[in-house]
Amino acid sequence: MRPTRTAALLTAGLVTVLGLPAASTAAAADTPLSLYVNNLDGSGCSDTGAGSRTAPFCTIAAAARVVQPGQTVRITPGKRYTGAVTLDRSGEPGKPITFAAESLPGVPGAELAASFTLTGVSHVAITGLGVFGGVQVNRAHHVELDRIKAVRGTLTGLVVGDGSTNVRVTRSEVREARIEGGARGTLLGRNVLGGGLRPALAVTDAPDTVVTNNTLDGACPAILSVSGASTGAALFNNVVNPRWDARCDPAVTPAAIEVTRSAAAGARADHNLIHGLRQGANVKYRWAGTDHQTPAALRAATGQGAHDVLTPSDEIGDQMDASPAVDSADATAPGVLPTSIEGVPTSDNPNTPNTGTDGGYLDRGAYEMHDHLTEVRVSADNTWAPVGTTVEVRAGSDSRWSGEVTYHYDFGDGTAPVVTQGHSARHVYTAPCACVMRVTAVNRAGTKASTEQTVRANPDTPLTAGFTTGPELPTSDSPVSSVRPLTLRVDTAATAAPWPVRSARVDFGDGHAADTMPGDTVVRHTYDRPGTYTVALTVRDSAGAESTTGRSVKVDYAPSGYLAAAPFRLLDTRTTGTPLRGGQATPVTLPVGLAVPDHPLSGSMAAAVLNVTVTGATEDTHLSVWPSGQPRPVTSNVNVRAGGTSSNTVTVPVGADGRISAQLNSGQAALVVDFAGYYQPGAGQRFTPVAPTRVSDTRAAGGPLGADRTRTVKVAGVNGIPADATAVALNLTSTGATESSHVIAYPDPAKRPTTSNLNPEPGRDKSNQAIVPVGPNGTITLYTNTGSTHLVLDAVGYYAKNGSALFTPAAPKRLADTRTTGTLAPGATTTVAGLPANAVGAVLNVTATDSTGPGFLTVYGQGAARPDASSLNTRPGDTVPNHVTTPVNNGRVDIWNSYGGSTHVVTDLLGCFTQG
Repeated sequence: MRPTRTAALLTAGLVTVLGLPAASTAAAADTPLSLYVNNLDGSGCSDTGAGSRTAPFCTIAAAARVVQPGQTVRITPGKRYTGAVTLDRSGEPGKPITFAAESLPGVPGAELAASFTLTGVSHVAITGLGVFGGVQVNRAHHVELDRIKAVRGTLTGLVVGDGSTNVRVTRSEVREARIEGGARGTLLGRNVLGGGLRPALAVTDAPDTVVTNNTLDGACPAILSVSGASTGAALFNNVVNPRWDARCDPAVTPAAIEVTRSAAAGARADHNLIHGLRQGANVKYRWAGTDHQTPAALRAATGQGAHDVLTPSDEIGDQMDASPAVDSADATAPGVLPTSIEGVPTSDNPNTPNTGTDGGYLDRGAYEMHDHLTEVRVSADNTWAPVGTTVEVRAGSDSRWSGEVTYHYDFGDGTAPVVTQGHSARHVYTAPCACVMRVTAVNRAGTKASTEQTVRANPDTPLTAGFTTGPELPTSDSPVSSVRPLTLRVDTAATAAPWPVRSARVDFGDGHAADTMPGDTVVRHTYDRPGTYTVALTVRDSAGAESTTGRSVKVDYAPSGYLAAAPFRLLDTRTTGTPLRGGQATPVTLPVGLAVPDHPLSGSMAAAVLNVTVTGATEDTHLSVWPSGQPRPVTSNVNVRAGGTSSNTVTVPVGADGRISAQLNSGQAALVVDFAGYYQPGAGQRFTPVAPTRVSDTRAAGGPLGADRTRTVKVAGVNGIPADATAVALNLTSTGATESSHVIAYPDPAKRPTTSNLNPEPGRDKSNQAIVPVGPNGTITLYTNTGSTHLVLDAVGYYAKNGSALFTPAAPKRLADTRTTGTLAPGATTTVAGLPANAVGAVLNVTATDSTGPGFLTVYGQGAARPDASSLNTRPGDTVPNHVTTPVNNGRVDIWNSYGGSTHVVTDLLGCFTQG
């Protein structure tokens, strides 16, 4: 096909039509090139600020009040802007004022809910903005409105008038556009105009108006109307779609194009297309007062419309090969734009003859018929095969003009691409690689679309199974997290497979197995308990080969941070009527998400910190708590006498089913469980153990805590505990109690929970450890419900972002029992070993039994100076347990017995703190 004048003319149009000249003179040093408008949440916008990217304006109107020549107002989309905009300041030649709506992927364009008015200004451009209230241009000069978009189905209105000159409206969607009031030299190009009952475009008293390559959709009395003193109009390459409506005035016969007698002087019209009518009487042209029903009649009477086309029906769309709008326009018409309303460049449809001026291929109307080549589809028969295997690739595209598409097959191994119009190509890889094959489709217009696919050419060796393992850990403390502890991740990607693997089965060594999903190499499994398991992998490939491998894998709890929770009651069998009975395990489900209102909890907790109370026991007994699904340990957590009440803090790993188990050794009793916090890998705060340090002693100051009274105690920012600590581990001891009661330690003095931490009794010193979140100003609050009691608080550690250690839970395990080695005498020390060598702290359950006199035990790091504080109080005739958090040295702790009498000591491990 011979070259046409179209390309040269359209290239020239890029300079003269698409926009005002770019700024050629740098802005003053103190004037930024851009101002920013951004009302999105979190933008920090202010209409009194500088309008910078980091401190943008909230409204477009604010930017309009201060913008200077040469500046661009950049408008962020996403949230509709309010407030009408009136611009009364001008740019300069070469330094226009520009309002530009920026684009974000997947986000609708910027929208103004009000109107945009330009009055008495010049050298201004607005581009890409949706304007609900319409655009008004008064007494303005050298103005460009480009890509003024339709907003959510509502078209944007436009009025250009009051003597404005050289206003260009391009690639926009405009409702009921009016050019009037002496406006001169207005250009409308590649717009979609209309959509209502009134004219799509009414030109009144506006000489030298150019209307080129628009799609007009309107009703009555005319779709395109030129009237009054609008002499010298140019109407070219437009597509007119009449939409007559029964609501039109029946006394006026509607017309597609109307040029009145007063406007006919110098008016020109050609290469327009008028679609047929669906209903009602009509005329195609009303020119200088005379109606003409065909282009031939108009040409005979006026010399205009020589290349106009009238279709019998508007069912033939502008974008179909059969449409007479395709490749038939005048590329030399005034105001021709080289790109359509969609931004598509002029394209030559190979299925349509070029009937435009001089054989050109510009389309009529706002749109441009193009190939729409956007996608390449590729399939290969062997994307995974040994070296030397022939790979056949088949390609296709979404091209409308498929016969004009050339495919470039680049196999990614350095060989020359295969270029063909064929839909397939073959290749043999000669060396191993994971090559990225790229197939590019190119149509005659030069439009390209590509896709990539990885082809693995593998060494021609036997199939060999291989896998890697590691713990599957949660990535956040979100309530939606659901990775349970003891979850193993097995990745079979280490398998050496010359042919594709058709099946891969992992045997986890605990009676469970799983197959990998197609296209995935990873399987996951949650074990019921820690241990060492033999994991085996069996793979089969498409060639029928099979391979198996296996090895031992250790599964254990992972180091975790602590997340304090506002205390809440989790279980109280006194209200459910389901007391514990000896020898029967009771499952306790730990809540996840918002199962407990206002207490969001993760489904990935590794261990829970609970306060467990046993009350109303029918006989002397003890309670054991352990992870659900695991064997009941020989350890105990709470010891209680018949008719008594006893409580203890319990740190217990969470079972694979998200539950823990509790079992009474004998008799019957009520169980109360209060939730205090939890540990989770990859989340929470680190722990720093400290030698027991006295924080408060009401015997020395303040006097006993009275019934229904509170007392605030400073715990953070004092005694070596930093002010940013989020929780503090404390040993609470009651002494001198006047009544049986309970004590609550909690963070917010305004929000006392219904939980408890300690149960004082008259005549008995009682201890319990608690992990208490830090409240306002580094304090916690203490409360007792009845009687009065002295309270002694000893800090044993704290949790903070910059703490030193993470916690690794352990299934309850007995470390030492002096009943097998001999009683601990008054003033004597016993050393407990068996802790990890790298442990800096440990969580223990320490129990004193068979005590001969009242006294106390102190637990501390082996070999360190013994602190003055106590870890638990011993009582003759009572078995007394306590949750103890202590520093560790060299994998050991020391336990010192006061001089109150001899005692036996039982030490159970609940977990350790390690650095890293």
